[in-house]
Formats: sequence, C-alpha cells, structure tokens
Amino acid sequence: MSQPSVFWWQRYGTLAQMAQATVALLGFVAILFQINEIRSSNRAASARQAFLGYTDLAFKNPKFSVPDYDTIKAGGGDALAQYESFVSYFLYACEEATAAFADRREWLASCDYDLKPHLPFLCEKNKAEPAYLATYSSVTQEWVKTSMKTASVTPPDCKLGKT
Repeated sequence: MSQPSVFWWQRYGTLAQMAQATVALLGFVAILFQINEIRSSNRAASARQAFLGYTDLAFKNPKFSVPDYDTIKAGGGDALAQYESFVSYFLYACEEATAAFADRREWLASCDYDLKPHLPFLCEKNKAEPAYLATYSSVTQEWVKTSMKTASVTPPDCKLGKT
C-alpha cells in the first residue's frame, strides 16, 4: 500500500488555523502599539499638568519666579525654604516636560528662559550641598551645569555674568 501524499500545509494545520494564528499575532502587535501610545499620552498629560502647576505657582509668587536672590537669602528662614521648594518644583516640571516632549525644542527653550534667574541659587546650593542636584536625572543635572557655565555663574561668588 502506498502512503497518501501529505501537502506542506497539512503538517502545520489547515489554512483556517494558520489564518487564525496570523490574525491573533497581528492583534497582539496592535495591543502592544496601543499600550505604548497610552503610556506616551499619559506621560505627556502628566508633564503638562506639572508644568501648569509650576506656571500657577510662578503666577502666585512673582517674587520667586523673577527672584532677587540676595534679598531672599538675606531674609532667610521661611522665604528661603519657600524659594528652594519653588526651584525644586520648577526643575521637576522641566524634567518631566523635556522627557515627555524630547522632540519639541520649545519646552526646553521655555525652561532655559525660566532657569536663568535661578542659577545663582543653584550654584550656591550645589556648592554647599552637591547631593541636591543629584536628586534629579543626569540630563537635568547636565542641563543646569551647562546653563551655569553658559551664564558664567561659578563659585565662589555665584553671580550672573554678562551674557
């Protein structure tokens, strides 16, 4: 007796089974793309919310958004602690925004613009407590240090230079 001939597709299942497996695989890939898109959307929404929170804080505290750091430092106590919190929130908001919108340079430009008046504080803080900047990502640390160098803000005086 001769054996019946077996077609290649019979070894792996019927065409309907192969089509079903292909559709399932495509569905799985589509779900992965959706999860990635949801993650990106959530990150963008979170970054916008953090930056809006910073903007609201700056509006309510103009003495911190455009600071006279020498006056704040001379006052000490609560004003200095509030200012430090303000700058920390600003750095956090910029860190979130630049991470979520890495391909959109206007976010970094906005943060660069707002960072400059805070450079004397960050210079002194970094000199006195190097661990302070270490609480931020390496990208944020490098951004702050590069900004200080560009604006000629260096220890020991930590004053804004002419730029």
